[in-house]
Amino acid sequence: MQITCSKLYEKQLKEILESIIDIDYNAAKNFKIYLDTIILNLPTKVQKYPKSIYFDDENIKDIEFQGCRIPFYIDEKEKNYFLLGITAKN
Repeated sequence: MQITCSKLYEKQLKEILESIIDIDYNAAKNFKIYLDTIILNLPTKVQKYPKSIYFDDENIKDIEFQGCRIPFYIDEKEKNYFLLGITAKN
């Protein structure tokens, strides 16, 4: 399985990291490292993530991480996980 990030995800992640860097550079660095670890382990842990609250589709699930929600699409046919975005949880 391959993991792909949408342009929206990349833009939103950059904005989140920039807001954290303004407060604490090391916190931003740790946030990114831990998030990367979660994403790299996604193929082996996909079953633990719940169906997305944003979409009515069983193939879209949410990762909850440090106050953020990351919806991702599972494309079994193409063998791909597609990160759709990253937003602050409400």
